[in-house]
Amino acid sequence: MQIVVFGAGSLGSLLGGVLAREHEVTLVAREAHADAVRENGLRLEGELEGIVNPEAATDGAGLEADLAVVAVKAFDTEPAAKTLATGRFEAVLSVQNGMGNEAILAEHLETPVLAGTVTYGAILRDPGIVECTGLGEITLGPHGGGRSPLATAVGEAFERAGLETTVADDMPVQRWKKLAVNAGINPITALTATENGAVLEPPANAVARAATREAARTARATGVSLSNREALEAMETVATATRKNTSSMAQDLLAERRTEIDSISGYVVDRATERGLDVPTNRLLTSLVRTQERGQGNGR
Repeated sequence: MQIVVFGAGSLGSLLGGVLAREHEVTLVAREAHADAVRENGLRLEGELEGIVNPEAATDGAGLEADLAVVAVKAFDTEPAAKTLATGRFEAVLSVQNGMGNEAILAEHLETPVLAGTVTYGAILRDPGIVECTGLGEITLGPHGGGRSPLATAVGEAFERAGLETTVADDMPVQRWKKLAVNAGINPITALTATENGAVLEPPANAVARAATREAARTARATGVSLSNREALEAMETVATATRKNTSSMAQDLLAERRTEIDSISGYVVDRATERGLDVPTNRLLTSLVRTQERGQGNGR
């Protein structure tokens, strides 16, 4: 399968690197990373090791492939969609954090859009070097739910490359569950500069559980069947499995980059407000992360 990974940062590079063991992969990345991959290949370290040699580019315009895997930050989804629209793909798969990305991609692209959740941990250590900080799995399927032969084919292609993959028919539930997990882990670890395991212990655990419950309640208000128990179990399972990992939001604040708070906790606040629900924990966490961003010069 020919695969373009659009947004080859930490997660995109890890997925693209593993996929390159079996498929023809092109990474669309920042210049320093793309140059290093072209010159020396992509080195995988940590839980997954090896050196692979995918193609690498800095301009994603006009590309053609069977599949485009979108791994850009949520706030870059629209420009990514417009760039992808200049090429030709049989399918597009979003593996991004937050909610709303698939709808933006579908608005701009005349190709089936799949949704995906990923629990693999990854950190881009240096240009050309990505570390797998924790094994996980990928769950994917049509973004509106149901099944499709296309989703099955993509799942099989990922499995052949060695990625643990499940093709699901309930992606709206899976996406909200992942959102609840992120709402419970990411802003707390970002604001406190701690690893994911911090949310398993007092006093952070109470805050994480409150944020997760609020996300589940909001999901149900939108018509998605996600119980508090399911959401809390998922959050604590992920936090346990990635105890030593640094969340992507924590990495972003530490590097003084813009975070995805608007598409995670902020998304919960927006959907809850539309339905007259009170989500004080997510509202507070959103406000605190936005304040920290502004203090770093990332106000918007």
